[in-house]
Amino acid sequence: MPPRLDPADPPAAARASTALVSTRGNRRTLEFQPGDIQSEMLLSAPHALVLEYARAMMCFALFVPHPRHILMVGLGGGSMVKFCHRHFPDTRITVVEISSEVIALREQFRVPPDDARLRIVHADAADYLACADALPDAVVDVILVDGFDATGMPESLGSERFYADCRRALRAGGVLVANFLSYDPARTQLAARLAAAFGGRVCDFAGIAGNNHLLFAVRVCAGVDASSLPALRMQRRVMRRRGLGFGLLNRLLARAVVAWLAWRPARARRMQT
Repeated sequence: MPPRLDPADPPAAARASTALVSTRGNRRTLEFQPGDIQSEMLLSAPHALVLEYARAMMCFALFVPHPRHILMVGLGGGSMVKFCHRHFPDTRITVVEISSEVIALREQFRVPPDDARLRIVHADAADYLACADALPDAVVDVILVDGFDATGMPESLGSERFYADCRRALRAGGVLVANFLSYDPARTQLAARLAAAFGGRVCDFAGIAGNNHLLFAVRVCAGVDASSLPALRMQRRVMRRRGLGFGLLNRLLARAVVAWLAWRPARARRMQT
């Protein structure tokens, strides 16, 4: 049965949490617990990526530079969706968020309204991915898993079934980026499940995001020549040294990727004028 997508009909597993929005000077933050910042926005530059881990997640572009469709699990304050909507002008973006309370904050965080390229779906992402074959535009190039609430990452977003469903939703050469907390006692087990679902084609960038540990998994399909997949070649290169080998260099790499992505559409607009 397809998941419920009506914003007026909240999923049964909706998060029992209170979203706290604070504005101090030029900064607006979203927290589920005081002091635990989930998302941060500069009022003077609402499309900028402020948090280190959000910049690091944009390293998916090293694997898939020109995605046709990005699926995001978790809206939060919308930092990544705003950045991608602005800097991937030819890409469709679907965001799956379980909390109606969080979705209701989209205007405060200046998340653009749904349009031909952007759609925010009110649903449990585990249910949504389980039924991906029955949903429109189900085949995607990039999946960004960043689903947290006041208690951490829901168990359903780290299950064997969830990772298998994510793999099935990806095109050959597509990449999944999973955000774990480095101090999560279940992190090793979660990483093992992800690696099993993707046949070991998983890598990370050492120290790229502080207390956030990001894993990048690439889908390879039977019958597809793996040597023809740029994302798999990148995964193998990253795996050798965990990116550039050092946390500082990898954090600089993430900043460079973000700057490159912001430069691309701006350059294209200049060339058209």
